[in-house]
Amino acid sequence: MHARMPVGAGLGFRRELLPELEAGVPDAVQFFELAPENWAGMGGRSARQLRAFTERYPFVCHGLSLSVGGQRPLDTDLLLRTRDFMVTHGIGLYTEHLSWSNDAGQLYDLLPLPCTGEAVHWAAARIRQAQDVLGCRIGIENASRYVTPPGAEMDEASFIRAVVDEADCLLHLDVNNILVNARNFGFDPFDFLRALPLARTCYIHVAGHHVEDDGLLIDTHGAPVIDPVWDLLAEAYRHTGPVPTCLERDFGFPPLAELAEEVARIARLQAAGAVR
Repeated sequence: MHARMPVGAGLGFRRELLPELEAGVPDAVQFFELAPENWAGMGGRSARQLRAFTERYPFVCHGLSLSVGGQRPLDTDLLLRTRDFMVTHGIGLYTEHLSWSNDAGQLYDLLPLPCTGEAVHWAAARIRQAQDVLGCRIGIENASRYVTPPGAEMDEASFIRAVVDEADCLLHLDVNNILVNARNFGFDPFDFLRALPLARTCYIHVAGHHVEDDGLLIDTHGAPVIDPVWDLLAEAYRHTGPVPTCLERDFGFPPLAELAEEVARIARLQAAGAVR
């Protein structure tokens, strides 16, 4: 299948949404996103259901477990499976998080890297290796975090910029992650956004989050998007133009029509930011 790139506004492809999606995809949804770890190699009914959608819509692969900043050898078997999966379904874009997520085994969390020159070189080399295996440039996402590793030699935005430049990769911008980190660590989210290598942005995430009783924000993807995140998205488009953007929702699913309203809001902001 010919590889297709996403355009416009999209939605995370979740099994919980399949009954409603099979009854009819809302007009606002122009593409879908999935985690290849959850679908590659899948057979039977799930494979047939997925194929019915990849034949009609562009998809994005958003990885969860490559651990580009980890110390264990890069999982080339996962990359090869992902490459084959992308070819089978005509998927043209793969993104991952700038984080680490394994040690003796998979930790099932996305942990921050220290903002050091050594970490820049290490992560960039592994991203270049992943790109070589996949045969394409990949997008690297700014991740949410709840601790700050010690020993920083630069600020986080400069670290992300350095990794993207050295790896010659693309930026996957997550505006909700920026707001979560800004509120939790006390910095201006708009200043952080503008310090990123926005000219390399290939893809954007927007999502909701949870607020703990003590005010801590948790990046859950389980709630509606709030106005300050929409404001950040609008500001991003002023610098990037209408980059393809996905609404993430991982649990606590409302009716599909409500998600479609959020996807439609993405499309309206893209239209407003289309002229730079």
